Amino acid sequence: AGQPCIMIANDATVKGGTYTPITAKKHLRAQEVALQNDLPCIYLVDSGGAFLPRQSEVFPDRDHFGRIFFNQATMSSRSIPQIAVVCGSCTAGGAYVPSMSDETVMVRGNGTIFLGGPPLVKAATGQEVTAEALGGADVHCTKSGVSDHLAESE
Repeated sequence: AGQPCIMIANDATVKGGTYTPITAKKHLRAQEVALQNDLPCIYLVDSGGAFLPRQSEVFPDRDHFGRIFFNQATMSSRSIPQIAVVCGSCTAGGAYVPSMSDETVMVRGNGTIFLGGPPLVKAATGQEVTAEALGGADVHCTKSGVSDHLAESE
């Protein structure tokens, strides 16, 4: 009890939890504090990845959106714990944070992780699949190994 940590959360009620230039900066700053102080990082993830209307501003250099994943790898190499709780749909760039964390918790029937969701699968292959069957908690906790812990509720 009493272990200081950094918490980073995506808010799916604001632009689907996607990363705009300012949300990327906030995420990076929190990770920087974790790195500077060897603090565990807890991610509450519900993100559609980069905010596409402003994607050209999210990826311009080494200190933007992609740096999030570099920081995760750096924290991992320094044995700074990272725990992700998947609180909703994690699509595209939003799928990497939970996938790169040391421990990931998914809620059955609520959390999903995939690079492209059911509409993309249908467009690419003509097959219909549910979000849960494509990347739900049961898939990632029992088959793929992306998630470590299956929860029944948040």
